[in-house]
Amino acid sequence: MLEKILAEAADGLFPPADGSVTVVPQPNEREAGVIAFSAHAVVFTEEDPAWIRESIAASPADPLAAPMSPFFLSAFAERTGRVINTIDLLTVADRLPGEPPLPMQPIEDHEHPRIVRALLFRDDVRAWTTPGGVLVLGRGVAGRWEAAIEVDPQARGRGLGRALAVAARHLLPEGEHLWSQQSPGNATSVRTFQAAGYRPVGSEALLVHRTG
Repeated sequence: MLEKILAEAADGLFPPADGSVTVVPQPNEREAGVIAFSAHAVVFTEEDPAWIRESIAASPADPLAAPMSPFFLSAFAERTGRVINTIDLLTVADRLPGEPPLPMQPIEDHEHPRIVRALLFRDDVRAWTTPGGVLVLGRGVAGRWEAAIEVDPQARGRGLGRALAVAARHLLPEGEHLWSQQSPGNATSVRTFQAAGYRPVGSEALLVHRTG
C-alpha cells in the first residue's frame, strides 16, 4: 500500500488534501513512520489504527500539523519502542539517460563509512566516489531508490553537490524514480537538490530501532 502511495506521489498524484490520515502497514519490520503530504498524512505502522487516530486527535497542534507534531511523534516512538530519526523534506526526481556529468569510481569496500551507515537504513547499497565527494544509492522506505551525497569541506561552494545529485539520476536503474531527504534547516542541501531537479513532495519522519 505504501509503495503505491509513493509511486503515485512520484508521478504527481497525491492523496486528497482533506485533512485526513491514512494508516497503512509497515512495508517491512525496519520501517515505520509518517509521511505528510499537503493536508494529508500517511502513517505506516503495525500499531492499532484506532490508537494512531486517537493520539493524533489528542495533539494540541493544529489538526493539519498534528501528525508531525512532537506530541504525536513522541507518543508514537514510545509506543513502538523506537526513536525519531529526524523530520526531513522528502523530494523525488526522474531518471536521466546517458552518463553522469562527473567521473564516478565505484566503491567496492563495504567497510567504507558511508556504506556502513547507509546499510543501517537501505538495501542494495551502491556507492561511488569522485574527487571531492561521495554518492550513495540504495533501496530505502518501501523499496524506493534513495540518494545521499557527501562533499568534502575543501570542495564545497563549487557546485559539486549539485553535480553529484544530478549524477545520481543518471546512475538510477531504468524505470525508477529517485528519492532523497534533506533536513529543512540545511538550506544548502535543500537548494542543492532542488537545483538538481528534485521536486518537494512532503515531509517524512522515520522511527528507527534504538542502537547501542
